[in-house]
Amino acid sequence: MAVLEPYKGGYYLWKFLPSVPGAVIFAILFLAITVPHVWRIVTKKTWFCIPFALGGLMEVIGFATRASAHEKTGQLMPYAIQNTMILLAPVLLAASIYMTLGRTIRNVHGEKHSLIKPSWLTKIFVSGDVFSLMIQGGAAGLMVTGGDKATLGQNIIVGGLVFQVLIFGLFCATAMVFHLRMRADPMVQAAERMPELQQEGVQWKQTVKMLYVVSALIMGRSVFRVIEFSMGHDGYLLSNEWPLYVFDAVPMFAVMAIFWWWFPSTAAGAKKRGTWGSVTSMSDLQPGMGHAESHGSNNKAAV
Repeated sequence: MAVLEPYKGGYYLWKFLPSVPGAVIFAILFLAITVPHVWRIVTKKTWFCIPFALGGLMEVIGFATRASAHEKTGQLMPYAIQNTMILLAPVLLAASIYMTLGRTIRNVHGEKHSLIKPSWLTKIFVSGDVFSLMIQGGAAGLMVTGGDKATLGQNIIVGGLVFQVLIFGLFCATAMVFHLRMRADPMVQAAERMPELQQEGVQWKQTVKMLYVVSALIMGRSVFRVIEFSMGHDGYLLSNEWPLYVFDAVPMFAVMAIFWWWFPSTAAGAKKRGTWGSVTSMSDLQPGMGHAESHGSNNKAAV
């Protein structure tokens, strides 16, 4: 029977025996949702979603390693792997979410409605994600050393998570402003009444709404992690296992499921912009203002 074992000098990496059934269930769930993501990425050629699939793979590795740690609570490597993988996976999920918004804005030619230029949007948010990843990744290594370094690692992780929350807040504001401005644009309203553009209008709106939902879930999870690490290694949240599953594992699985259901295949690139690119002015949206009417006007002038 497994017992809780100290690592070094009486320092306990774990405050409880990690649940094998819980870890195995979520490892299977994340594997079951990651494989369809990989299939869609390949078949739809949505290469910007590769970080999303990698995030899912990290969740699989993290929970599989967590299950194996049940019998190895005194060993450093299983603890370090599961902690790092589960902690950092959402950063990769967020990277694809950022790129989805940038491509959606470009595909509907909504650059003027964005707080940040789409060419900079992806660079700014993904760079912020990478910075957050580096902070949290480095701090995760300190956490397993015990003593003062473990406390320092926790504090650095809190800083990285707060930075991630701020970046996500700016991203959500950018998405919301773009959405509201697009809805209020008379040209967009007129374009979406055209039969050939109606479906594309529905698609970009669905994509933005999907981004709202998954962003809210990741934001909530990040806030939970900030509180968790702020309470310290001996705090309730790190001393009990159920909060991790309820406030981290479940929301991240929901993010992957929602992203798959409303997969942003229409944001793959400029080649899939459809007819939106031909709408440059209100005259393009007026019935009878095409070539036929132009010819009619010329004929009248000739008479």
